[in-house]
Formats: sequence, structure tokens, C-alpha cells
Amino acid sequence: MKLTILRNELNDAIQQVSKAVPTRTTIPILNGIKIEVGSRGVTLTASDTDISIQSFIPLEAGERTIATVERTGSVVLPAKFFVEIVKKLPQEEVHIEVGDRFQTQIVSGATDIQLVGLDPEEYPILPAIQEDKVFSIPGDLLKNLIRQTVFAVSANESSPILTGVLWNLQNGEFKMTATDRHRLSTCKAAMDTDVSFSGVVLSGKTLNELSKIIPDQNVLVDIVVSESQVLFKLGNVLFYARMLDGTYPDTSKIIPHAFKTELILDTRMLSDAIDRAYLLSREEKTNIVRLTTLEDGGVEISSSSSEFGRVQEQLSVVSGSGEPLRIAFNSKYMLDALKVIDSEQLFVGFTGAMSPIIIKPRDDENSLHLILPYRTTN
Repeated sequence: MKLTILRNELNDAIQQVSKAVPTRTTIPILNGIKIEVGSRGVTLTASDTDISIQSFIPLEAGERTIATVERTGSVVLPAKFFVEIVKKLPQEEVHIEVGDRFQTQIVSGATDIQLVGLDPEEYPILPAIQEDKVFSIPGDLLKNLIRQTVFAVSANESSPILTGVLWNLQNGEFKMTATDRHRLSTCKAAMDTDVSFSGVVLSGKTLNELSKIIPDQNVLVDIVVSESQVLFKLGNVLFYARMLDGTYPDTSKIIPHAFKTELILDTRMLSDAIDRAYLLSREEKTNIVRLTTLEDGGVEISSSSSEFGRVQEQLSVVSGSGEPLRIAFNSKYMLDALKVIDSEQLFVGFTGAMSPIIIKPRDDENSLHLILPYRTTN
């Protein structure tokens, strides 16, 4: 294998695929990035078995030559060094040549680097995916659906299925749901497609990595759903994600649709008040903050610490109706939900002091957040 390639294009492809290189693995070959040089261009691949990312660099883009191939072939290079070395090369042109026993020479200007390569035949083959179920979604919409839900996945590996986000696509409605049993977030979007599936669960970590490589420009992402894998096509990048095994719990029955107390609040004011109350509540290691409705129609946000004192703050409401209420909740969970709400005002619905709290952006019916309250002694 022997080629000359432009450093920036090579570096961009490396940065994309390196997100799939495992931090810890029992399979040494996966610590490397596989490079395949063919007659059409250069393909880079990295995988940690849960996700695999492949990036293709064409030989030409328009009238610009990106790479010149003298000899096709492939090699696996150690990601730890390859990622950093290419970034720091002095010249725009990079010459790469693989010799005996996969010894690899990388030359740029006066810099000459020798890397010990590995046999590409030992690298796992990417899954073959049948492209029966394919639909397209704007990249910014996909990023937003992930952002609205992924923070609510469980961090507890004892329930692996809850570390993922549930995907359903039925009758043109694409819906994502995440829960850790203490809170829930769900978001949906209308899709112009005949494709349907249910019960697809993708790891929250996987979706966070996917979000990082979706371009900021509003490009279409093609999504292919197979039996055990989901493939995302983003231009010259392929992102393979393994589905989590298991059955996601039915969360539809825990979302109330009628409320005893309803409030419309300014999102920023509520978020800032809870953030201040959180400073004391976190000292107690409970994160408990209380919300109390007041006779004048406002609400009080409060928290206390046996060691440091108490925070109390009164907020005016845009509108409020229903029964008087005093409720305690995890302020960290509430702040996580408020951070992803872009609406200036939000709806908060209560069905009692020990029933789920529902939070919705006032100008967006497509997303909903649920938090279970705390039972407190006082």
C-alpha cells in the first residue's frame, strides 16, 4: 500500500472514526484504525463492537485531487498515535507506505515516522445490513430528538435496556423515549415515510457519539434499520450502531393526561430559581427542592441544608389553576429537563403531591418530560 493524501482530509476522517475506538478492550486489534486504499479512494474504519464508524475519502473532489494511489492495500495502525501524529504533521501532503510485516512509514516534509502496523485480516468485518427499512431525517431534527431524550437514560448497568433510548416509528410518527425509572423524557416528529418499526433501543452513549458527527449544516441523514443494527449514512460517513437486547418497559400508562394543578411559568425564571435552590440541596446529597403554590397565585421554590441554612424564593406565574400544592422533587432532574426546553414559557402539570410531575414547552406539543416526586417527612 502506497499513497499521497492531503493532511486535512485525512485528519477529518480520522477524527470522525476515532470516536468508535474503545477506551478499554480485550481485543487488541480494536485499538487500531483500519485503512483500506482502493482504486476509488481511502476508507478508514474504527469499531468497539457496539458502534462502528467508517469514513470514505474520494481521490478527487470536483477538480481538486485529494489522494494519489500508487499501490492499493490495507493496514491497521494504532489509533492512540495515528490520531495525534496526523494532526501535528508539518506539511499539507502526507505520504504513507506500508512495507514488510505491516511496518508503516508516514512522511510529511522533513518529518519521517515509522509505525508498527497490524494485519487488517484480523480486523472484524462490519455487519452486512439489509436495506429494507430506510428513511431520511434532517440532521438538525435528529440531533434535537436525541438532545431532548438522551439525558434521561439510566446510568445503572444493572438494567442495560434502560441505558438506551427507545425508538418507534409508526404511521409517520417517529418517537424517542428515555427513562431511568425516576424520570422520563419523550420527543416525537412527523416523518414522510411508509417505514415502520417498534422496540428499537440504542445506547445513550452511542447516540451521544452519533450526535457529535452529525454536521451542523442541515443535511439529510439516511437511517437503515435491520434486525440487530441501525446504520446511519451521513455523506461519506457510515455509522453502525448495535441495538440493545431486551424489552423496553411500557411507559405510556404512567403519563397523566388530566391535572389537579396547572401552572404556566417563565422557563428562565424557574430554571434560575431551582438552580439557586440546588446549591443547598446538593449539600444534603438528596438534591431535594420543594415547590409550593401560594394564595396570591405565585409559587415558592425552597430548599434547606442542616449545615448551611435555607433558600426561599417566590416566583410570579404566567397563569395558574387548580388545587393548592406542596411537592418535593429532585432538582438535578428538573434542571436537566429545563436545559433542553427552548420555549420561553412552559406548562407544569401536577396530579397530587406523590404523582408524576409533567413539564412541557408551551409552544411545542412534541416533547414531554416527567419527574417522579419525593416523599419527605416534613
